[in-house]
Amino acid sequence: MVISNIIGGLGNQMFQYAAARALSLKLEVPLKLDISGFTNYALHQGFELDRIFGCKIEIASEADVHEILGWQSASGIRRVVSRPGMSIFRRKGFVVEPHFSYWNGIRKITGDCYLAGYWQSEKYFLDAAVEIRKDFSFKLPLDSHNAELAEKIDQENAVSLHIRRGDYANNPLTAATHGLCSLDYYRKSIKHIAGQVRNPYFFVFSDDIAWVKDNLEIEFPSQYVDYNHGSMSFNDMRLMSLCKHHIIANSSFSWWGAWLNPNPEKVVIAPERWFANRTDVQDLLPPGWVKL
Repeated sequence: MVISNIIGGLGNQMFQYAAARALSLKLEVPLKLDISGFTNYALHQGFELDRIFGCKIEIASEADVHEILGWQSASGIRRVVSRPGMSIFRRKGFVVEPHFSYWNGIRKITGDCYLAGYWQSEKYFLDAAVEIRKDFSFKLPLDSHNAELAEKIDQENAVSLHIRRGDYANNPLTAATHGLCSLDYYRKSIKHIAGQVRNPYFFVFSDDIAWVKDNLEIEFPSQYVDYNHGSMSFNDMRLMSLCKHHIIANSSFSWWGAWLNPNPEKVVIAPERWFANRTDVQDLLPPGWVKL
């Protein structure tokens, strides 16, 4: 079997699932998810994949994890041997993502394994893209408000524009890691879209719509989406995926909103600087996405 350690917000969970799902398909073995990290997890909305998507989820038991990791399955020991420089001490099958860039070593895995990491590149699952898109089909019906907006998105040359603030703006540690996309980035992105897309209509998504209204002027028809909160926040990703083109933030949430749009002619603009520390993100952004 392949077991994937799942943690973080929805976008991170999707990357972790997708990489492991592709590997399980290649090896023709079952996929199980270790969600034990959510037991005392207070961020985001907790584990969401099974609630939102139509994919079949099998949760790994403690016995499943122990079968692969043995004595290293204890959470404290697992954290220690997951650290950089500790690979020599890990059991065979305990696979820790070694760096942010795509790691080709995942293709050399031939047996049971436990995957720990974020795996933020479509290169990990591009061979299984058809299955991944099917797995990430939204299963809950749209409420009336979102259904109306989805219909409007279908009628317009819709461009999703995502501005993430929240913890990026208010949590010093998170801000130091991720940083915020500048207003200049969004202005340049809007200008680029206007030069590529006829009659663009912008649908603006943000966790701080009031700030966006006060600080970013959009000289094109636009609509602010401000009613999907808490456990219903995933609907913003769903609506993004229905748009024809995308301006994303340095956020895995809007990355997936753009990726789930299957249109090969879509224009996707992403920030070249994804992290405040300028980590190389060349494998994060698919070929064809415009970096500004």
